[in-house]
Amino acid sequence: MHESYIIVDMLKKEAERITGGLSAPGKMPEGSYNLPAAACQTGAKLREIPGTPCHKCYAFKGRYNFPNVKDALQRRLESLTHPQWVEGMYTLVKKIKHFRWHDSGDIQGVAHLKKIYEVCLKTPATMHWLPTQERKYLPLPGSTYPKNLVIRLSNAKNNTAPGQAWSHWSTVVDTGGTCPASKQGNQCGSCRRCWSRDVKHVTYPKH
Repeated sequence: MHESYIIVDMLKKEAERITGGLSAPGKMPEGSYNLPAAACQTGAKLREIPGTPCHKCYAFKGRYNFPNVKDALQRRLESLTHPQWVEGMYTLVKKIKHFRWHDSGDIQGVAHLKKIYEVCLKTPATMHWLPTQERKYLPLPGSTYPKNLVIRLSNAKNNTAPGQAWSHWSTVVDTGGTCPASKQGNQCGSCRRCWSRDVKHVTYPKH
């Protein structure tokens, strides 16, 4: 059977079984996919350093500590090596207009990032936003950066200017910020800055 038929014919229930399903953070306008924050490679180190965006990470607090949420996060992490993960994610994401990768967690390696690229390429009507601290995986050698994906490299220190090593950045700041969520009930609302390739730098107020 041709791969496109496998993708089209996969049932949502089967896709959720394979991938662990999507997450539903209240802030996001549509879907997201998260992993355990404890699995962050760079973020786990920054979490111990004051003045970094990962210090006292929100993904170790509140609902992220609920047993059912922790179990779901672990299922998603373990699903990344499933041979049909890309097809499963396609099934879940294809009707979403704005999708966020990792409201908690981060890229786990080159193979993981390649699979994310595949999902993006198979869902051209969806805008994807991928925030990351994992500089070591960028750019991805031998792969085309999908036009419907914005990878925002997160500054490792708060209140610092964006670097020159990547095209799109984000920074946590002590005061101000271009993200309007804190002024509108911690909701994105109609704002889509994070998904826009025209917006090179987004600043977030410190939590």
